[in-house]
Amino acid sequence: MRTCSAPTANRPGTEFNGTRPVPGVPLLTRRPVRAFTLIELIVVLSILALFVLMAQVNLFGRLRKSEFSAQVQGFVSTLQMAASAAAETGRRYEVIVDIGQQTYLLRQITSSDLAEVKDEEIIAQGQFGSNCRVSYVEFDDGDYANEGEAKFRVGHAGWHYGGKVVFLDDGDEAHTVAVGRLIPIVELIDGDPELMKPKAKDEVPFL
Repeated sequence: MRTCSAPTANRPGTEFNGTRPVPGVPLLTRRPVRAFTLIELIVVLSILALFVLMAQVNLFGRLRKSEFSAQVQGFVSTLQMAASAAAETGRRYEVIVDIGQQTYLLRQITSSDLAEVKDEEIIAQGQFGSNCRVSYVEFDDGDYANEGEAKFRVGHAGWHYGGKVVFLDDGDEAHTVAVGRLIPIVELIDGDPELMKPKAKDEVPFL
């Protein structure tokens, strides 16, 4: 026999859990919605700003190092170009470093007047920047220059004088471009190493 029961109205203090009311739980109870406070938002934004600042500093540092490397490598390539051209053609070339103007140029020497640089002699030229500054130039014959012009001449037999060009980056750290006379090589070296100079006749041991 089927029995029918009338729906039971909700009594105060009960709530349906799907099929049956749960005693003791108010029907209109709502869970509180937790929102961010102003202080929490400020802290989060401050952390994000710190990360952005750190990323910018890292990026700018990489860009400065990249700019320094590009300028120094351009100068090294110019010296290597002069040595290669002299060895292949037998002509004389000269790389002039202007410390005061922070510039350099490569020219082919076509006249006996070495002090005169003609426009048609200039093969390449470049400019150093604030992130790549020439500090001084030293030659293996004892000459030293921290102002004016310093000249590296090269012919079929190699460089007339060896030496080094010392650069400073934006952190005032030294980097050296060494030009070898005995061993005809141009290389970039970190720091400011002592220049190797040819020994005089009285310094060479007698065998």
